[in-house]
Amino acid sequence: MPLENRRDVLIALATEADRLGYEAFCLPETWAYDVTVLLAEAAVKTTHIKLGTGILGVWNRSAGTLAMAAATLSALSGGRFLLGLGASTPQLTEGLHDVPFTAPVAQMRRIVTQVRALLRGERIPLERVTTARALKLNVPVSAVPIYLAALADDSVRLAGELADGWLPFLYPRSHLTAGRTLLAEGVARRRDGTAEPIVMPSVPTAVAEDPAVARQGAAWFVAFYLTTMGSLYRQSLVRRGFGKEVEAVLAANTPRFTGDVPEAAEPLLDELTVFGTPAQARTRLARWHAAGADLPILLLRPQQTPAEIALTLDAFRPMLTAGDSTRG
Repeated sequence: MPLENRRDVLIALATEADRLGYEAFCLPETWAYDVTVLLAEAAVKTTHIKLGTGILGVWNRSAGTLAMAAATLSALSGGRFLLGLGASTPQLTEGLHDVPFTAPVAQMRRIVTQVRALLRGERIPLERVTTARALKLNVPVSAVPIYLAALADDSVRLAGELADGWLPFLYPRSHLTAGRTLLAEGVARRRDGTAEPIVMPSVPTAVAEDPAVARQGAAWFVAFYLTTMGSLYRQSLVRRGFGKEVEAVLAANTPRFTGDVPEAAEPLLDELTVFGTPAQARTRLARWHAAGADLPILLLRPQQTPAEIALTLDAFRPMLTAGDSTRG
């Protein structure tokens, strides 16, 4: 996640998760390493685990660059790569890449359509320079799954229409059923008759032997994203009826960031995160499966010690052997 910048720790996490039998290892693009390069390293150091971008923004790479990266990573990993795309946030798009954040749904539609065509071995369907000679990739291509991050209703419908999976983040657990309805509306627009996308929510996760320490870790996640990462997540939660809780978090972290979620905002911890002792964390993760999550992604805190990371990975091992319905 943002603020984690230890390359050796990230690669070690991938190899250990591979050894333990986790389904997938995903890296988000932030303002640190180029995660496509890190995933290439992970590809040659792992055997079974799927590798994904969770996510790459659709503003800072062209469709051609994204397709070349996807084709390369798919080849390096023996077909284990999945491409996660999303609009990211205005703060990151404009503040790091110097690109205006405008019409994100249209941008995602264009990029997904073009990348999908290139990964089918077709010429890119040009939209902006239509007088140019459209090119195609000069490497072997394969069907790379494309997953789309989406929060707004129109974006979720777009994921249903175009993507193989939906990657919601800070999307309340109790609203996943409504999100699946939006996905189904998008699926109804499909022309290829493919199945509804799988639901892979990214869930901030904090595990500790002390429940209070675990709660503090989960609270840090919620406070960080609501106060530091612009207004996108705040607005999304307000639209879904959590306005009072959002205001309580903002008040608790003003005038300075405390990482606190007050009791008045406790529902946000229950709705957005997984935390607690190992047993408590497994129970909370099971609630996400029951709410409609096919494959939850456990988002780990940055700068944890090796022992803290090992405790988290080990906490969910009983679920890894319980069958596909509880793998994550």
